Amino acid sequence: MRYLPLTESDRAAMLADIGVKDVDALFRDVPAAARLAEALPLPRHQGELEVERAFTRMAGKNLSAGCAPFFMGAGVYRHHIPAAVDQLLLRGEFLTAYTPYQPEVSQGTLQALFEFQTQVAMVTGMEVANASMYDGATACAEAAIMACRVTKRRKVLLSGSLHPHYVETTETSLRFTEMEAEPLPPDPLGLEDLLGRLDGDTACVVVQNPGFFGGIRDLRPLAAICHELGALLVVMVAEPTSLGLFDSPGAMGADIVVAEGQSLGMGMNFGGPGLGLFATRDKFVRQMPGRLAGQTLDVDGKRGWVLTLSTREQHIRREKATSNICTNSGLCALAFSIHLTLLGGTGFTRLAELNHAKAVQLEQKLSQVKGLRVLPDSYYNEFAVHLGDEVKAAEVVDRLVDKGILAGVPASRFYPTWPELAPVLIVAATEMNTEDDMDRLVAALKETLS
Repeated sequence: MRYLPLTESDRAAMLADIGVKDVDALFRDVPAAARLAEALPLPRHQGELEVERAFTRMAGKNLSAGCAPFFMGAGVYRHHIPAAVDQLLLRGEFLTAYTPYQPEVSQGTLQALFEFQTQVAMVTGMEVANASMYDGATACAEAAIMACRVTKRRKVLLSGSLHPHYVETTETSLRFTEMEAEPLPPDPLGLEDLLGRLDGDTACVVVQNPGFFGGIRDLRPLAAICHELGALLVVMVAEPTSLGLFDSPGAMGADIVVAEGQSLGMGMNFGGPGLGLFATRDKFVRQMPGRLAGQTLDVDGKRGWVLTLSTREQHIRREKATSNICTNSGLCALAFSIHLTLLGGTGFTRLAELNHAKAVQLEQKLSQVKGLRVLPDSYYNEFAVHLGDEVKAAEVVDRLVDKGILAGVPASRFYPTWPELAPVLIVAATEMNTEDDMDRLVAALKETLS
């Protein structure tokens, strides 16, 4: 028991104090299907070198994004990250997990967060942004809760364009409150009637733009109706590079804008960690969750940075707290900020234009595949395709993996109980996709679907 300092009697005493029979009882809320019935088939112990070699062999069985044509997206996107991003992150004053509570010893970190907030406010078209959230999903949930605080209403309307993971996270966050989430069915064609679902009890409408199935929309009409009825419009952006091409959510009337910042400065990292962006109107700033880094002057008149707003239970009265978020994703936020700074305004727009051009090129090539049709009328760098009524997208993806191609994400992975979505495949194209990648995908689809 070299690495387990507790004895059997120690564990028995703790379980008795907790009031459970055994350790398994601590996991009763985890579905049985998600728990291992027995230990993984790994050697009980080996030396460090042997372990490294064993894991290298196991990793070699994966088909990684950098080794194959890659068209997967659905919330996590593959973009080129300049080498300067990681090199700057490795600087000692940045590479720390510690949260900057003491501004007098963390001026550099606070200044970086201040710059990050400025950039987020600019690209979202909002007046104020916080120092980041954990990821896009939790930022979405926090936005819904904030809207209920602001409007003093309880119903949150979740668009069918919203990523299912964001929907589930928001529902979980609201489950044990007086607030109520009302999710709409998935909307691959952009036909949902959001306006008809609004009423006097609606605190906010949460929409994603571009949507989960790739469609983009003008949010101005929806914003106008929301405001007429006293509700807030929350806009979720899963692919932040799109903010370089379209009118900002703020310009279209959004009250709160949240986003997943992974596309800038961060790799896909098997789905994490992420970076939650959160921005809003200045009039709502005291209801905003998280923390806010601000600029001030010290007693000598020199510019400095402080935590201007930090409204969790640790800092203010519990009943006045706006969130229980413990920290911000500081290092991820810095990576985002460095990448965006390296791009500059012109580069950010050019990156967005290139992404859209790649998606248009991909759609044109996919039009050669008989029976395949693109679902959304308009899109950014991602769209859903219907492969045919009798086709299961998940099976097609598996067959294309055998051909060395990562073709996209089947909608059934997120909507297993919706048989009408079984033929739907979500594909994404970024600046990383070459014409040869697209030609290989089209040739493989032709062969597989024939």
